[in-house]
Amino acid sequence: MYIEHFGLTGQPFQLTPDARFWFESRTHRKAMAYLGYGLAQGEGFIVITGEIGAGKSTLVAHLLATIDRARLNAISLVSTQVEGDDMLRLTAQGLGIATGGVEKARLLDAVEQRLEEEVRAGKRTLLIVDEAQNLPVSALEELRMLSNFQIAGKALLQVVLLGQPEFRDKIGSPGLEQLRQRVIALHHLEAMAADEVEAYVRHRLAIVGWMGQPVFSPAAFAALHVHSGGIPRRLNQLANRLMLHAAVEALDTIEAEAVEAVAADIGTDSPAAAAEPAPVRQREPEPAAAPKREPERVLPLRGARPQAVAEPANEQSSEPSSPAVAFADPALLRRIAALEARLEEQEASLRHVLALLVDWVENPEAAYRTHAA
Repeated sequence: MYIEHFGLTGQPFQLTPDARFWFESRTHRKAMAYLGYGLAQGEGFIVITGEIGAGKSTLVAHLLATIDRARLNAISLVSTQVEGDDMLRLTAQGLGIATGGVEKARLLDAVEQRLEEEVRAGKRTLLIVDEAQNLPVSALEELRMLSNFQIAGKALLQVVLLGQPEFRDKIGSPGLEQLRQRVIALHHLEAMAADEVEAYVRHRLAIVGWMGQPVFSPAAFAALHVHSGGIPRRLNQLANRLMLHAAVEALDTIEAEAVEAVAADIGTDSPAAAAEPAPVRQREPEPAAAPKREPERVLPLRGARPQAVAEPANEQSSEPSSPAVAFADPALLRRIAALEARLEEQEASLRHVLALLVDWVENPEAAYRTHAA
């Protein structure tokens, strides 16, 4: 209804992941950096965790939309409540191998042969497994065994595991030490900060032809953050109902009162939603755990440290009545602004380096000739 009312070309706040609506929040930008670093290594496991609705599936959709399919064969598995043998069969089916009535030993041989064929054709194989927190130990061990396949010292299969926060505890259990040692990149998707909600909403609306109607007040954006907790899926659900409310009520401007009314209608518990990002912040240091075992692979962590510097500014903007009066000092504010500018430069440099790493790993001879020239 509101699509026609506001002259939009499509649904801006759908819950189904769509790569067209990719929004590079700070945490998603970090996640892409970790993915880029991990893919450049061409082996092991990349682990991305996040709360329900934090944008893990959208991250994968964006990755699949941007990779070169001529060089990377990506297989995505969603049904993960399976034991080890079934995980092997799902992987084989993703590779186009018939699995009916085939015993495990022969199936393993067929998978290895197919992976070798992909390498000879100039392709690497990436297996993406969603909802990894539901995987039993046997399935995770099967994935680890598959990651052992190699030819001429190069891994034939690389695995990306997506899961909810409890998956980090799972891979930390004593029975998965061997798999844990193969994790080369690890990142936890945080909730969006208050200062990112406006850009997120405007971005999604612009993709479907939004011409500025209805207008959102600054207080409305603040209320959207409070009631969604900065979780993208919750924000989509709330914004979708808010747009419908604006159409029904013929609103030209959406104020905080409208957000409050819609949030009450859908039963959003604002104190709980606002408090949920806090536990995520406590997990921030954890991504360093895996790279610490391999000092040469700590490159992605450079993009994570400055976040702690920028965080107080975000808190100040979302909580004006906060007792952190020290941030009223102009000199300190200038220093924070300088640090944020330096962070942007570092992140841009990091993305450039990651792109070079991918090219070097996948085509070292061409990269050498370019460097020599």
